[in-house]
Amino acid sequence: MRPEDWHLTEDIDEFLARAGDFLRSRPALHNTPLTVLERLRTRGSDAYGAGVTVFGRLESGGEVRAAFYRLATRRVTLTPLTTEQADTLAARLTGLGRPVSGVTADHDTATAFAEAWQRHTGATAEAHWWGRLHRLGPLTPPEPRPEGRARLAGEHDHEQVIRWCNEFAADVGEAPTLDADSWPDSRFADKHFTFWEDPDGTPVSMAGSTSLVGGMIRVDPVYTPAHLRGRGYAGAVTVEVTRTALTAGATDVVLFTNPANPTSNALYQRIGYLPIADFTGYRFSQDARDAG
Repeated sequence: MRPEDWHLTEDIDEFLARAGDFLRSRPALHNTPLTVLERLRTRGSDAYGAGVTVFGRLESGGEVRAAFYRLATRRVTLTPLTTEQADTLAARLTGLGRPVSGVTADHDTATAFAEAWQRHTGATAEAHWWGRLHRLGPLTPPEPRPEGRARLAGEHDHEQVIRWCNEFAADVGEAPTLDADSWPDSRFADKHFTFWEDPDGTPVSMAGSTSLVGGMIRVDPVYTPAHLRGRGYAGAVTVEVTRTALTAGATDVVLFTNPANPTSNALYQRIGYLPIADFTGYRFSQDARDAG
C-alpha cells in the first residue's frame, strides 16, 4: 500500500468503523460531517435524496488522516487536506468516474480541491458560499437581558417554525420552499427549536440546534424577523440554546456565521463564541469528461 492511500466505500458502517474516531477527535471542526453522517446512519442512504453516497478516508501508517463524503447530490464535503492530498482525491474520483457538482470545506482545502478538479476535468469552479465557524468559549450572557423568556417549540408551533425557517432561508440565499410535505426531508427537520417570547407570550426570535453527536451540538439556525431586530432577542435565545447544549453534555458548541455580516459576528463573539476557521463552498460546471 502507498504511504497515503484513499479508501472508498458506499457502506456507512464500514466507513464509520474506520473513520469515526478520527471525526470525533475534532468535533468542532468536523461538526458538519458528524451531523450529516448521523442522519445517514439513522435514516438510511436516501436521507439526502435518491442516489449513491460515497464515503472515503485517507490512511497513512494505519491511521486515518482525512475523510470525505459525496452525497447523492454529487457534492463533496472534505475534512482538511493538503494541496497534494486534494489533488490525489480529485484524480481518484475522476478515474473512477465519480462526478462532483461542488465542494464544501475549510477555505484552503475547498480552494485546493476546486483547483484540482478544474485541472483534472476542465470544469469551472465558482465560489458561492462562505461561512465562519465559531466555537463556544466562556459563555457571557449579554446585558441588559431583554424582557421575556425562552420556550421550547412544540408541535403546535410547527407552522411558525416552518414559516421562520423559510424566512431564514431567504435571508441567507437559500430557496424558501418549505411546507408541511417537504419539511421531513429538509435540513431543518432534525433540529430542536426554541423561541424567545416577549412578556405577552408572542414569539419574537428563534434558535435551532442539532442533537448531541460526538460531544458536539451546532446552533442553527438563529432567526429574528426584520422588524424585531436590534432588541437583543437573538442574543437571548442563542444563550438559552447554548445553555441547554451544555446541560446536555456538549463539550463543543459551535455555529456558523456569514463572514460578511459584521452585526452577527460581533453578537456571537460578545456572548462567547470565538472564530476558529473560515469555510467556502464551490459549485462546478459539468464538463464532458465528468458527465457520467
